[in-house]
Amino acid sequence: MEPIKIDITLLVPVTKVWEYYNGPEHIVQWNFANETWHCPVAENDMRPGGRLKTRMEARDGSFGFDFEGTYDEIIPNRKIRYHLEDGRKVEILFHEIDAAATKVEITFDPEKQNPVEMQREGWYAILNNFHKYAENN
Repeated sequence: MEPIKIDITLLVPVTKVWEYYNGPEHIVQWNFANETWHCPVAENDMRPGGRLKTRMEARDGSFGFDFEGTYDEIIPNRKIRYHLEDGRKVEILFHEIDAAATKVEITFDPEKQNPVEMQREGWYAILNNFHKYAENN
């Protein structure tokens, strides 16, 4: 399957985008696809070989799952590459457009259980939540 690519432009400096995208205290504020879900826990050891772990749960407690990856490459304010437990790869690029704007571009390998369009929409919904959080805080 071809990797899926999504992107969004934020009216936020790249250093703040990086901090809000990677800081566990920020991840729990935006890392869910819609308001019926939340992210109660986030851990982030940002170094090659370090681990990213987040917990996503329905607010009503009916369902939840852990999202875990291991970092392969980190270039501060520029690039993150990690792989998930099943071997799928994720790459996030941070493009500084100017002093007040940043484009975030995510490329990820789709999983085989759900339709590609559903996966694209889910990841984009989370990225859009991040966009709103980063611009409004």
